[in-house]
Amino acid sequence: MSIALGPLLRKLIVAPIAVLALAPAVPLYAGELPTYTLVMRAGRFVPETIEVSANTKFRLLLKNEGPGAEEFESIELRKEKVLGPGASSFLIFQPIKPGSYKFFGEFHPNTAQGRIVAK
Repeated sequence: MSIALGPLLRKLIVAPIAVLALAPAVPLYAGELPTYTLVMRAGRFVPETIEVSANTKFRLLLKNEGPGAEEFESIELRKEKVLGPGASSFLIFQPIKPGSYKFFGEFHPNTAQGRIVAK
């Protein structure tokens, strides 16, 4: 005895199974990204220099521990992110060539400066 499933019911059953089959690949890949932390505090970046592996995709975790907003901006790397006080976020960087790449905080341009060094 076989049960005939309508096209809609078939999609409702098959689609979630397909999603579950692919789901393990996402967390495993995301967990493999090298992650570096950059803290924004009192108009400065801590640490001011972050060393990363050249030619390797990585994640930069940003944490604003200051009382006001701050921004991470790198013209060379074409990345920017503004964070309110107490906020955290992240940026994903595609592999970069060996070298030194400057970044700064637009709200404290004289003191919030740093660089990412890819080796």
